[in-house]
Amino acid sequence: QVQLVESGGGLVQAGGSLRLSCAASGSIVNIATMGWFRQAPGNQRELVATITSRGSTNYADSVKGRFTISRDNARNTVYLQMNSLRPEDTAVYYCNLNYGLRHYWGQGTQVTVSS
Repeated sequence: QVQLVESGGGLVQAGGSLRLSCAASGSIVNIATMGWFRQAPGNQRELVATITSRGSTNYADSVKGRFTISRDNARNTVYLQMNSLRPEDTAVYYCNLNYGLRHYWGQGTQVTVSS
């Protein structure tokens, strides 16, 4: 059984920073690819960043150079450091675990960036 619990969202002014955390539980966490997705009102859920079990990362073009994904396998936690935030980053951010054909999701955390 995999459980993902996000934290760290909130309201921030444009140009500010936030760090999201995702605490994961389950036997496959350390061998799975983890990631962050986001969904703004009226939009489809989109990929923000992923990190493999070995630490290889992938980012959406819109966040490259501003966001950094990392993981602490000892703590079963994945982080998303978000800098230089823009109003268009406003969305619900979801933690994702991908193992084989299985996807697991957290409940989401709201990030709101004011202009």
